[in-house]
Amino acid sequence: MTAPPKAPEIERLRKRAQFLFVRAGARAARPTVMVEARRRAETGSIGLGLTASRKVGIAVVRNRARRRLREAARQLL
Repeated sequence: MTAPPKAPEIERLRKRAQFLFVRAGARAARPTVMVEARRRAETGSIGLGLTASRKVGIAVVRNRARRRLREAARQLL
């Protein structure tokens, strides 16, 4: 029996240089969210970086939104 395929590892983007690298890639914008993506390499982990402006709410609300989006990405990927 073969084991189910392992989900790719998600690495959080933490440094400004990492966000700037992604910024040079593809972009899709909607009224409530903007997604930017750029392929680093064919193999390896997936990078995920989230930012939330103060328009989203106070710090507690922004952090909750980021946690929910991180978990949604984890389940989708």
